[in-house]
Amino acid sequence: MTAGRLLLAATPLGQPADASARLVAALGATEVVAAEDTRRVGTLAKALDITITGRLVSLFDANEAARVPALVAEMAAGATVLVVSDAGMPLISDPGYRLVRACVDAGIDVSCLPGPSAVTTALAVSGLPAARFCFEGFAPRKPAARRAWLATLATEPRTVVFFESPRRLAACLADAAALFGARAAVVCRELTKVHEEVVRGSVAELAAWAADGVLGEITVVLDGATASADLTDLVAEVEELTRGGDGLKDACARVAGEHPGAVSRRELYDAVLRARANG
Repeated sequence: MTAGRLLLAATPLGQPADASARLVAALGATEVVAAEDTRRVGTLAKALDITITGRLVSLFDANEAARVPALVAEMAAGATVLVVSDAGMPLISDPGYRLVRACVDAGIDVSCLPGPSAVTTALAVSGLPAARFCFEGFAPRKPAARRAWLATLATEPRTVVFFESPRRLAACLADAAALFGARAAVVCRELTKVHEEVVRGSVAELAAWAADGVLGEITVVLDGATASADLTDLVAEVEELTRGGDGLKDACARVAGEHPGAVSRRELYDAVLRARANG
């Protein structure tokens, strides 16, 4: 019997008409359709006027490891398994990696039906530099871990794309504003859907915008850091502002915001205190 294969297929982010002809054909003909949510793929099939004739199974984070052996066995016996997530590309912050890895290890062919991705869609519409970028997946859920993660992006020169829950977006942007408030960013909400919204501004401006609550699927695009300024020069800028009447904390926040990625306002505050103690 001819060995089967694994097909990874991108599904529309919101508009069924974005489905590729190859996805339509695969949904109607593949022996096994492994879906992150069987109800969602059923709704998509109905919108595309497709009848899924193959066996429909769920494949999500909590059950993927348990599903892998049986699916690999089916492919080894000749079946084709089609993997689809709720929207966009499988494996991109969605299930599928364990199955792909197992197929690679077993020598089973893995191929992809390309299509929509929130990552590249958000990057394209953001208006921020797209020649070099990095994707960070979902921002950490817990505040301490999120702040530590954001700190690692302070000196990242590439444009950064990440996902965030609408429930945590305001807190995430507030934490980001404390580190690099003046850096440009874009929040993309409900991409390709009826209520699509793309909001541009500084991180601080977006934090204020999100404070009243946001709904929908969220993708954030953050401008890369500029070359770091010399700390001694930044301390001098702070002291100049304080001589003009600014409070020390406000001066540190202002200078840190004007030099995104160079230093956090807390680090600058400590540097000013050290300089004063040594002066």
